[in-house]
Amino acid sequence: MTAGINCRTLVKSFGDPPTEVLRGISFTVERGEFVAITGRSGSGKSTLLYVTSGLDDPTSGEVYISGKNVHRMDSSALHDFRNGHVGFVFQFHYLLPELTSLENILMPARKFKREKDKRRKALHFLHEFELDHCINKFPSQMSGGEQQRVAIARSLIMEPDFLFADEPTGNLDSINGERVLGIFEDINRNHGTTILLVTHEMDFAARAGRQIHLIDGMITSDVKKEAGRKKR
Repeated sequence: MTAGINCRTLVKSFGDPPTEVLRGISFTVERGEFVAITGRSGSGKSTLLYVTSGLDDPTSGEVYISGKNVHRMDSSALHDFRNGHVGFVFQFHYLLPELTSLENILMPARKFKREKDKRRKALHFLHEFELDHCINKFPSQMSGGEQQRVAIARSLIMEPDFLFADEPTGNLDSINGERVLGIFEDINRNHGTTILLVTHEMDFAARAGRQIHLIDGMITSDVKKEAGRKKR
């Protein structure tokens, strides 16, 4: 078992009678990898991300992150583990409308009563992500691209080992989509953050170090860029 992510025979079913959305998926992700998960709508890629990250339970199978079985933790332990080690970015930013950008970024730190010592980090993200002018703005006063960059900063404020992103550029124009992907590439390269990115943008997927492609809830290809061939 690696210190990264280890998924074993994941099955996820919905409905009655049950329909299998994930059909016995197994794969591992090493620490520091940048993996793009691709597939047509309905292929199971977002479901796979949610099950792998611990946001949803599998019907059967196991997921280990850093050697911990995330679906066997009690709710309190899982909550603490996710807040301390895992970041999430979604297609919609889910910022709290009554908080400024700085306050939104510091929300995860508030849960650990670490707002004061994380404030400098939050200000650094605002500068690095070209959001200095948004420090005291509320979400309604920002553009979609600005809101999404604030959401990414929020996901990174606790310096997570793992970042799970579900179509984070789906609602953005090409310029802001490129900015977001550039942020991901930077944190992967310079901070060693392990990233799982669900995307339908094949140009963006091609820039990840590895691509996992799903068809009908099964992995049909798993290609590492460095190796230039299918990873077995």
